[in-house]
Amino acid sequence: MTTPQAPQTLPDGRPVPLLTGPELPMLESWLDFHRGTLELKCRGLDDEQVRLAPAEPSSLTLLGLVQHLAEVERNWFQRVVGGLDVPLVFGDEAGAGYALDPGRGLEEALGVWRREIARGRELLAGRSLEDTGRIADGPMAGAEVSVRWVLIHLIEEYARHNGHADILRERIDGTTGA
Repeated sequence: MTTPQAPQTLPDGRPVPLLTGPELPMLESWLDFHRGTLELKCRGLDDEQVRLAPAEPSSLTLLGLVQHLAEVERNWFQRVVGGLDVPLVFGDEAGAGYALDPGRGLEEALGVWRREIARGRELLAGRSLEDTGRIADGPMAGAEVSVRWVLIHLIEEYARHNGHADILRERIDGTTGA
């Protein structure tokens, strides 16, 4: 008996994570699913809406999350896995990308985020889960981590922030389940 294949994308456009197969493509597919979820949370909103911090007293916004996750992608793939000395994308050391620039809108932030994802994919290509890099800064600076660890960390980071995005989006316009 043949098991039916899962659809490659959900009706909302997000990629379906692999249900079977090798570990590296499976981890990459889960990361892509969570990336797609973040983008979905921002879909249909304007620049004013993505700047709203509706979960008081937090100043967290959807735009800040997109910027933060661009920084996360840059840090873990370029600095840690690639060993490159690259500056922050948004130049916000203390806030790790959360600070909002009055001149930056959602499309610009999503463009930067997408470029960081593409660059990360380039740096990941041809590597194995056992390959290692070194944490660039912070309390764990210098610690050696595997590509597997980086991918698992990014999946949990996106999952956590997508939970924040769920709350933010619902407070902005009542949309749930997106």
